[in-house]
Amino acid sequence: MFRRTALFAAALAVLMVPFMTAPQAAPNGPVKLVALGDSLTAGYRLPADAAFPTVLERLLKAKGEDVTVSNAGVSGDTATGGLDRVDWSVPDGTAGVILELGANDMLRGTDPKVTEGALSAIIERLKARGIPVLLAGMQAAPNLGPDFKARFDAIFPALAERYGLTLYPFFLDGIVGDRAQHLDDMIHPNRQGVETIAARMLPTVDSFLDRIRQAPVR
Repeated sequence: MFRRTALFAAALAVLMVPFMTAPQAAPNGPVKLVALGDSLTAGYRLPADAAFPTVLERLLKAKGEDVTVSNAGVSGDTATGGLDRVDWSVPDGTAGVILELGANDMLRGTDPKVTEGALSAIIERLKARGIPVLLAGMQAAPNLGPDFKARFDAIFPALAERYGLTLYPFFLDGIVGDRAQHLDDMIHPNRQGVETIAARMLPTVDSFLDRIRQAPVR
């Protein structure tokens, strides 16, 4: 009886070894990012291959990154509009979100408190799902007045500090005022403008990906 029990215990121990010592399997497939934004993300009046998410994905893959960047940009969207659709625009399995909203709020003169509240709610929704956020900042046009500009421009660094986000301070950095990088409306980037935006943001996205990979598995 003792011999039979000992043999059973030894067999059980052998069977349990793979479960006790095998490392966690590496996640399969690419890191899935979603770019949640307005027309600047969507690629207003541009072919699909020239939109920001597609260009950014191409630049990342050229560096050897196994990453996809889905385009969840909607032209004309405000921060409140983004909040209304965040749950279905960011599917399960998303590893991180590039949040680019607020430009239309600024152009409409929306109270910065409203914009900040909507962006904060988006971030909290994503945080509750364990999805990190890279926040792409926006700056108000000077003709809206110094008070509005100061209040609006402060939204993005304040949110990044409050929630510990990766921040890219100004989405349009490097193209503002340059006719060669804008469509004829001088608001939206053309193909070259998008290339500039994506290339300038690339180091920040690299840092964001490092944060995603280093985060504990939920």
